[in-house]
Amino acid sequence: MKDIRNYDLTPHNTFGIKASCSRFVEFGSVDELRDVIAGLTKADDPLLVLGGGSNLLLTADYPGTVLHSAIRGIVPSDDGDSVLVRVGSGEDWDGFVGTCVANGWYGAENLSLIPGEVGASAVQNIGAYGVEAKDLIYEVEAVSLADGSLERFNNADCEYAYRHSRFKGEWAGRYVITHVTYRLGKQFRPHLDYGNIRAELQKRGIVVPTAGQLRQVVIDIRNAKLPDPKVTGNAGSFFMNPVVDRQCYDGLAALYPGMPHYTVDSNHEKIPAGWLIEQCGWKGKALGRAGVHGRQALVLVNLGGASGSDVVRLCETIRHDVNEKFGIMLKPEVNIR
Repeated sequence: MKDIRNYDLTPHNTFGIKASCSRFVEFGSVDELRDVIAGLTKADDPLLVLGGGSNLLLTADYPGTVLHSAIRGIVPSDDGDSVLVRVGSGEDWDGFVGTCVANGWYGAENLSLIPGEVGASAVQNIGAYGVEAKDLIYEVEAVSLADGSLERFNNADCEYAYRHSRFKGEWAGRYVITHVTYRLGKQFRPHLDYGNIRAELQKRGIVVPTAGQLRQVVIDIRNAKLPDPKVTGNAGSFFMNPVVDRQCYDGLAALYPGMPHYTVDSNHEKIPAGWLIEQCGWKGKALGRAGVHGRQALVLVNLGGASGSDVVRLCETIRHDVNEKFGIMLKPEVNIR
């Protein structure tokens, strides 16, 4: 276990924002976490549970204690037509997806190369290319910050929605996730009809892909349009794609023929936030040391030396412009602290 005072958080946020915290505690087991919780005092407030820092924007030094999971382990068990895989919350998400593909546990291929750690998948309900974590999560194990008790939640308990769960809502600040169990298939049933996956497969002459080929295509697509946070600081998709009602969508579709959209249900459509931002002229533009990525307008980047406040200023300016033009107020997906 690590327990460090005045700890530099720069390596723990993919935006590369220079900031520190009063205390940093990294635990490697449930027992270590319980010991930490038992010893917490008012001096540790406020608490922040930090994963890979890939969905975080720090705007100042953090005045309290940061808890970070180093719980590892990927343990499968047979469940008839599927495999239940219990994973430590500190495992790297993409590493886990790679392990699944290598072992013939199917369903997570479209979530390849999403940065971050396994614990965050159950909090954020991460998603990409038509697949969300909620489609795979079977059970979440978490320790209560109130009394150190271990609790288990099934998928329905977590009330998953688009980029949301009870861990982000009413349970925020109440639990630390230690393990996530996923139900994965033994038969490969690829999801190919979201984004340009099928077109990329066709370019490569692949009609019926293997799981490995699908994973590689997703990785290549993401690498082509998203900046590497090790080179250019960013937190991936900064905004959620807005879901609008039918009346709003019909009005915008009449004004903007060809506007991209994805049907959510009979009364709602999802409009890509990146398209909205691009229509406002922000793609590839900057405001001080914070900018909008030139290949994907949904991604805000640290051009070098940006502060969290610089990124927030850009975020709020973009939100204002999109609202002025389209009547839609974008919601940040990134956790701003």
